[in-house]
Amino acid sequence: MNAIAVTHVELVLIHPFREGNGRLARLLADVMAVQAGHEPMDYSSWEQRKPAYVGAIHAGLSGDYSPMGQFVAEAMAAGDASLSGPA
Repeated sequence: MNAIAVTHVELVLIHPFREGNGRLARLLADVMAVQAGHEPMDYSSWEQRKPAYVGAIHAGLSGDYSPMGQFVAEAMAAGDASLSGPA
């Protein structure tokens, strides 16, 4: 989970492309989650809490990835729960 948080923050911070950096970071996070045996993550809470998400990205500037780790943990749990929830 920590590797996903670090990778997501660093990719968003370096901003290598003109557009699509966030989408690419989320896709890479999903690939890493699936490789670790999880379902793709559910990012709906990230949009609902956009200021806190941006704060988590900014915390990464000083090497503090724990706020993003919280977002990743929640998104991973929501993604895993979506598979076992009612259809």
